[in-house]
Amino acid sequence: MTGTPDRSAEHSGRIVISVDAMGGDAGPTAVVAGIAKSAEKNERIAFLLHGPEDELAPLVAKRRILKDRVVIRHADKVVTMDDKPSQVMRNGKGTSMWSALDAVKNGEAAGVVSCGNTGALMALSMLRLRKIPGVNRPAIAILWPSRNPQGFNVMLDVGADVRADAQDLLQYALMGTSYTRNSMDIARPRIGLLNVGTEEHKGSAELKEAHALIADNASAADYDFVGFVEGSDIPGNVADVIVTDGFTGNVAIKTGEGTASLLRTAVKEAFEYSFMSKLAAILAYSSLSRLAKRLDPRRVNGGVFLGLNGTVVKSHGGADATGVSAAVKLAFRLAEQGFADKLAARVASAVERTQDAATAGDTRSTSE
Repeated sequence: MTGTPDRSAEHSGRIVISVDAMGGDAGPTAVVAGIAKSAEKNERIAFLLHGPEDELAPLVAKRRILKDRVVIRHADKVVTMDDKPSQVMRNGKGTSMWSALDAVKNGEAAGVVSCGNTGALMALSMLRLRKIPGVNRPAIAILWPSRNPQGFNVMLDVGADVRADAQDLLQYALMGTSYTRNSMDIARPRIGLLNVGTEEHKGSAELKEAHALIADNASAADYDFVGFVEGSDIPGNVADVIVTDGFTGNVAIKTGEGTASLLRTAVKEAFEYSFMSKLAAILAYSSLSRLAKRLDPRRVNGGVFLGLNGTVVKSHGGADATGVSAAVKLAFRLAEQGFADKLAARVASAVERTQDAATAGDTRSTSE
């Protein structure tokens, strides 16, 4: 079952987000500061905070905005960045990550946010929440700054699983459509399949098969398929959703992060080069501020795990308060719109269409 807010949250009109306070590089201090930012901006949000109570209680008490908005759920064990997913699945009970996921499983919260170990979070999410029926491999979807009017494109998978066959890529397209529709209010998203070129004869056999499957399902699933796209189209305006396998997607996102960091450093060094360049920086301050904001990865912090019975948002391990708040905002919006249930319904509908088509094919073969 997907998580719904607990009764106390319903009486207050608030949606409860379950937050793993441990595991991030900056520790629980940044997490508590992040949820405080979210509480200041959104009166309709409340939190279940998971971790050692003796460590979390003083941090929460310092934030007046969190009074009566946070319930601490004690968990004395922590999943570290070095823990292997297989070990966490066997020994993770009692950790803050396990506790945070169980709050959604038990219907106490509408979504999970964690800065912890990505592999462990995905493994525990599949163990505690289970995959949506019909989903073979869950995917991680991220927002990528783009030239589209909405300012971002959705890309998936970016690392949940390095493998993906044609059927998996079709499911990513369906899940990406639902995510884009609910997070960006785009009624009919444009889907692009990442390849080494836009020509239909290029790419592996699996990509060509996926191309045909995604094209065949476009009308029934209410999306527009633009065909193959290239790496340069990821931040472009030809598609709203970029579909790829987890290996390629993870390489792309890490490359993008590195390039953005290089660009920020290069611009800073250029304007610090001389007295005249420093003067120019002062004159261009407002424009530089807009550029810095557009390149700030904290604004799009939060990868969503798609294909699970519940909303799980993975915050960057190095996120500060601003980054954590962005991840919480994303989890809240998806929970508010009942995204997990809508996604399950979309996948179920696609599975039903596939089964009907297979049955029709078997019937034709028999009659022939």
